[in-house]
Amino acid sequence: MTATLTSFEPATGAQLWSGAVDDPDAAVNAARAAWSGWAAKPFAVRVETLRRFANVVRAELEPFADLIARETGKPLWETRTEVEAVIKKVDISVSAYAERSAQRRQEGDMGVRVAVRHKPHGVLAVLGPYNFPAHLPNGHIVPALLAGNAVVFKPSEKTPAAGELLVKLYHQAGVPEDVVACVQGGPETGKALAAHAGIDGLLFTGSARAGGALHRQFAEMPQKILALEMGGNNPLVVWDAADVQTAATIAVQSAYMSAGQRCTCARRLIVKDGDHQPLIDAIARLIDRIIVDHPHANPAPFMGPVIDNDAADALQEAVIDLMGKGGRAIRRLDRPRHDRPFLTPALIDVTDIQRRPDAELFGPVLQVIRVADFDAAIAEANATRFGLSASLVGGSPELYDRFWANVRAGVINRNGPTNGAPSKAPFGGIGLSGNHRPSAWYAADYCAYPVTSSEADSLRANIGVGLADPNTIAS
Repeated sequence: MTATLTSFEPATGAQLWSGAVDDPDAAVNAARAAWSGWAAKPFAVRVETLRRFANVVRAELEPFADLIARETGKPLWETRTEVEAVIKKVDISVSAYAERSAQRRQEGDMGVRVAVRHKPHGVLAVLGPYNFPAHLPNGHIVPALLAGNAVVFKPSEKTPAAGELLVKLYHQAGVPEDVVACVQGGPETGKALAAHAGIDGLLFTGSARAGGALHRQFAEMPQKILALEMGGNNPLVVWDAADVQTAATIAVQSAYMSAGQRCTCARRLIVKDGDHQPLIDAIARLIDRIIVDHPHANPAPFMGPVIDNDAADALQEAVIDLMGKGGRAIRRLDRPRHDRPFLTPALIDVTDIQRRPDAELFGPVLQVIRVADFDAAIAEANATRFGLSASLVGGSPELYDRFWANVRAGVINRNGPTNGAPSKAPFGGIGLSGNHRPSAWYAADYCAYPVTSSEADSLRANIGVGLADPNTIAS
C-alpha cells in the first residue's frame, strides 16, 4: 500500500493537498543521468531558461501567493512578497554568479596562461523549510541550476503543495523534469535523500537539531558539499533610542513578523535596566493593536497562525516553562481558539531567570532581558550557541562600532530589524546557525567548485638540478 502525505490549512484545518510519498532513489538516479547534459549547455542557455522561469512565476503570482498563504497561514500580503522574491532571485543569482564564479584568465610566467573556471558538483539535494516554502529552497535551486547541477528537492512535509507548484513552474519554463525533481515525504524521506550515494551534496534550511544530525552524517563524506542554513536565538539591543515609538516598531517587526516564524526573528530584547519602561510600554501598546487572523481577512492581519497545532502546543509549553523558572508575562501567549494554532504575541521579562534556555522559540515570543551597562548588553547578546542575526537600535556610531566588533553573528544591523537582510549580500550565520556556507549572494560558492589550470601553447620543460652529467654515465 502506497503511503500518502496530506497538507492542511493552519487557519481553518481544511485539507489542502494529498499525494503519495515518493522514493528518492528514482529521482536521484534520473538526475544523475540528466545532469551532465544540463551542465553541457552554454551558460547563456541556462540563464535564459531560468529567466523564463521568472516570467512563468510572475504570471502565476496571485495563485502561487494564495496557495502559500493557505498552506502556511501567513497573510496574503506577505506571501505576495515571497513570490516576488522567487522572481527576483534569478537576476540576483545571475549577477552573483558573474561576480563569484566567473571565468578568469591571467598571464603567467613564460607565456603560460592561468585560468580559473568553475564546475558543477553534479546532483544536489535540497531540503526546504515550511516558513518560506518557495523563497528559501528557490534560493538554493536557482544558483544550483545556473551552475549546471541537477536538483532533487524535498519540500517540508508541512508545505508539500507549495513545493510541488514551485517545481512545476520550473518544468513549464523548460527546465527538464529530471534536472529538477520534487520528492514528497516526511523526515524518513529526507533522511533517505540525504544518505543517498548518488547525491554530490546537500543544501539544507531548517532547525539546528536536524542540521547538526546532517553535519555528523556528512563528517565522513568530505567529497560532498554540505550547506547548512539554520536558526537563531537572535538579540535585539535597544540602547539610548531617541525615538522610543520607532524603536518599539522595530522590536515588533523583529519579533512578530511571520508569527515569529523566521530564523532571523528577534528572540531576546536586551535593554538598559531603569530606562526600559517607556520602550516596554510602547511595545505592549503595539502588541495590543496587532491583528491576528486568517490570511485573507479584511482588514489584513499583521500575522496569521503558526504552522500547526503541534507547533502552537510546543510554544505554549515553552512559555509555561519560562514562567515557572521566574519569567514575568508583560503580554501573555494566548490562544484564542484551542483547536487552531493562532497565538497572540507574547512579551516575557526573563531577567530573573538564572539559567535562561538557549533555544530558538520559533513563534511570536519575545524575551526581555534588562542589563546594567552596554558591556553587559554585548555579553548577553553573545550568551547563545547560535549566531545568525543581531541588531542595535539607538546609540552612537561609536557604540555601534563596539557592537559590530564584538557581537558574534552573520547579520548585524543598525537601527533596523533583526530580520532585515539584503538580497544582494551574503546571508548566513555561525555557531548553531550555519556551517560557514552563507547563501543569497554567496550561494554560487557552494554550487560550483573552482578549477585552476596552467595552460601553455607549446611543450616546454627543463630539469636544471639534480641530474648527473650524461657524459659520465657508463654505457
